[in-house]
Amino acid sequence: MESLALQSLSSSCSLSSRTSLLHRSRPICKSPSSIPSNPASHPIPTLRSSPLFLSKPIVFSSFPNPRKSQFSIQASSSPQPQKSPSPNPSPLQGAKPIPLIISIAVGVIVRFFVPKPVEVTPQAWQLLSIFLSTIAGLILSPLPVGAWAFLGLTTSIVTKTLPFTTAFSAFTSEVIWLIVISFFFARGFVKTGLGDRIATYFVKWWGKSTLGLSYGLTISEALIAPAMPSTTARAGGVFLPIIKSLAISAGSKPNDPSKKKLGSYLVQSQFQSSANSSALFLTAAAQNLLCLKLAEELGVVVSSPWVSWFKAASLPALVALLVTPLVLYMLYPPETKDTPEAPALAAKKLENMGPVTNNEWIMVGAMLLAVSLWIFGDGLGIPSVVAAMIGLSILLLLGVLDWEDCLSEKSAWDTLAWFAVLVGMAGQLTNLGIVTWMSGSVAKFLMSFSLSWPAAFGVLQVAYFFIHYLFASQTGHVGALYSAFLAMHLAAGVPGMLAALALAYNTNLFGAITHYSSGQAAVYYGAGYIDLPDVFKMGFVMALINAVIWGIVGSFWWKFLGLY
Repeated sequence: MESLALQSLSSSCSLSSRTSLLHRSRPICKSPSSIPSNPASHPIPTLRSSPLFLSKPIVFSSFPNPRKSQFSIQASSSPQPQKSPSPNPSPLQGAKPIPLIISIAVGVIVRFFVPKPVEVTPQAWQLLSIFLSTIAGLILSPLPVGAWAFLGLTTSIVTKTLPFTTAFSAFTSEVIWLIVISFFFARGFVKTGLGDRIATYFVKWWGKSTLGLSYGLTISEALIAPAMPSTTARAGGVFLPIIKSLAISAGSKPNDPSKKKLGSYLVQSQFQSSANSSALFLTAAAQNLLCLKLAEELGVVVSSPWVSWFKAASLPALVALLVTPLVLYMLYPPETKDTPEAPALAAKKLENMGPVTNNEWIMVGAMLLAVSLWIFGDGLGIPSVVAAMIGLSILLLLGVLDWEDCLSEKSAWDTLAWFAVLVGMAGQLTNLGIVTWMSGSVAKFLMSFSLSWPAAFGVLQVAYFFIHYLFASQTGHVGALYSAFLAMHLAAGVPGMLAALALAYNTNLFGAITHYSSGQAAVYYGAGYIDLPDVFKMGFVMALINAVIWGIVGSFWWKFLGLY
């Protein structure tokens, strides 16, 4: 098709040149010297990307200078052989070569060049090499995450490291399906507008000052979080649109010096607060559920998981949520301190939204039912995933969501694919004794320093946190390192429940340290209100503040709850 288009273009230009011999006043077609094969990659308009090119040929009218006109006509009267444009080479398809080579090399080196420990079986060592290669690919991204995980799964079957049924066993995991259904709930919140309405009410009630506006947004996200289990969806679907609307109305524009008036502070505050909102509830983020599933694989079973998670997180998370907007108000202050027009804007928006719709009421009812069953379901014999299935069934039956909504939620199905692969491999590594061997080796190393379990706990938590600078995904970090670090904690004598929950809370807190550390980080940074140096600087400062809050307040609170 491309060569046909180029031939047509050349024919059109030649015809126009010949016609100019008879009609000198007619425009002369100018053949392009080159036409890029991939115009989307060029920042400036090209012929192919131009709407004008699609509607009619590009022509130039007769030049006003007679000499130039004469010269043009004489040139066209002696036609020269035209060279067909040489298209640029097509972009490389498939995997990125360098990340692909490095990712495969990691597994090959471990399998064939690193001596196998005596305690480890050949099958376990081969699975470890495939797992490490998969993890390297998740970090370097030679292919999309789901595709690379599928290649790792295929390799484990083709090499007869795992039988087919064992390799796919994690696809029936209740926790993974709970994560998938959580994405559908998040879509319902966005589709019905319920999340937007709740946040707008808080702006109306709290928005007379910039600090009050920030607290209103922070509290509203904390309330929405347990029923909207995607921090990225909350950021992009609810809070960023509200913040941008408020900022622009106050004359604070993105990618402009005026962003410091209001937008920069609100975006930074919401970004940093979202980490603690996600840590507060088990169902506030997908990675939380994965953490408890991996902990269960190592024998750490959290009874009444929703309630146990909330009780342990409640005090440190609430203190951090109250401190974050105030600290940023002092360290990263907005130029505009008062926003008297914000409540009026929110009231106007609520008026335009109209009364609460039937679909919003249904969404409220379905989520209240699901949350109630998450809290009390254990006593009734209803697992968390079944409670989520009941809520989703209600939304489908009453038409709040349709099946197309579920099918188009690509992130849910992608998560199902690669989460299941990682969980399945991690579980088999545990069953084959790899995790036990690794944890024992680390325990011996820590014992050589004569560290008590509290000291080992602190060292391992800090290491787990700051390693995230190498990751672009919270869930990828969990899949790669959570099991190994939990095993190290257990080997060092750290109480299992404390270790499992602390690592899981940390998983949420490091989601705000860089512009690539999480999905919501990319959303907020992409809004154009915060500069990259500020992301890293404030991310590091708030990481230290969160460490102090969770380390001190959390330690006393967890002691009171009997976690150690």
